[in-house]
Amino acid sequence: MPEVEITAMTFGPYAVGHLDGKTVMVPHAAPGDRLDLAITAERRGHAIGRIARVIAPGPARRAAPCPFLPRCGGCDWQHLDYPAQAALKAELIAAEFRRALKIELDPRGLLAPAPAEFGYRSRVRFKTGANGLVGYHEAGSNSIVAIDRCMVADDAIRVPAALAGALGRRCTEIEVVADRGGEVLVAHLDRAPGGGECARARRVIDGDDGACIRGVVLRGGGARTVVGDASIAIELEPGCTIEIDADLFTQVNREQNRRLVAAVVAMAAVEAQTPVLDLFCGAGNFSLPLARRGAQVTGVDADPLAIAGAARNAARMGLGGAQFIAMKAAETALFFARARYRPALVVVDPPRIGAPELMAPIGRLRPRAIIYVSCDTATLVRDLQSLRTCGYEIDQVRAFDFFPNTHHAEVAVHALLT
Repeated sequence: MPEVEITAMTFGPYAVGHLDGKTVMVPHAAPGDRLDLAITAERRGHAIGRIARVIAPGPARRAAPCPFLPRCGGCDWQHLDYPAQAALKAELIAAEFRRALKIELDPRGLLAPAPAEFGYRSRVRFKTGANGLVGYHEAGSNSIVAIDRCMVADDAIRVPAALAGALGRRCTEIEVVADRGGEVLVAHLDRAPGGGECARARRVIDGDDGACIRGVVLRGGGARTVVGDASIAIELEPGCTIEIDADLFTQVNREQNRRLVAAVVAMAAVEAQTPVLDLFCGAGNFSLPLARRGAQVTGVDADPLAIAGAARNAARMGLGGAQFIAMKAAETALFFARARYRPALVVVDPPRIGAPELMAPIGRLRPRAIIYVSCDTATLVRDLQSLRTCGYEIDQVRAFDFFPNTHHAEVAVHALLT
């Protein structure tokens, strides 16, 4: 059985070693580990290995505190101690910027570690199966690992076994959102919810011994029904709290999100009447704090419910300088270009796949600055390469660990028109 030393981590579940000059990708390994490996697959240019025995552990290795690992596929870095996780993420982000953009970033101080590595998720999505089974997908599989608690979830979040059992096989997953000492459940069904599902959801709410479940949102087949109270309140910054329904997208790590909002506001440095275009604005995570500083913000998102929530909160806060449009971001950028709208700042916070189709249209708007927020460094640097061809140069990069015990991080970049 070959012996391999692990030399690096990837932005994913794999660590990296080398065997006979060939790269070997190994899940659940840590830098500095010496391992006996079983090679499980050969790929073009690399192999996949499985740990048969840890001969000598690397300095960052620890026994994963969660009893459901390594079967559960959620926390792919929990076998690394947290200071090492944060340092490795910063090094990987810096390496990606160096490789793709030839930009040297100092990993020291690049990433803001999370205040807590456990109990940080304010929303958790559980998979559900037959007979009320609730858990997460097994690593590399669609099988569900049943759990009775989750270490990275907020203490207020409970495994939604009662709702899963009540809704039965029509339910595919349930998201639990913690809020003000209680929780709202969002159930995803394989068809539009009917009267039966609504009645069962009501019985779960009424039968909750701790009276913690305030409401249930049932979604499926393009339909949406709310049973009870689905509203949650999220503080974006001091004095700015939004009230929206729980099934709208919000960042899972609220404390780190407040830090991210503060960083984006500082990068933006808006003044009264500064025209700002916020693409993928959601419920106003950046739009509302910028509008509070006098900017004339136009927020755009494809989700009409998020747009309605953002507009409702802007009105409640008296932010007349904020307007919101339900439209696909790519269509909006082209529309504004034809209308000769010229924002001074564009904020873009796309999903993990990035927004390559938007970079040229944004460039044609010629804003003096662009702030790009991303949860995927690979798609981020790809899109930044495109912005460079439009005449933009990066002058600030900030990273935030929103997702301890996983390989993910959030990165905010400020680019200036040169």
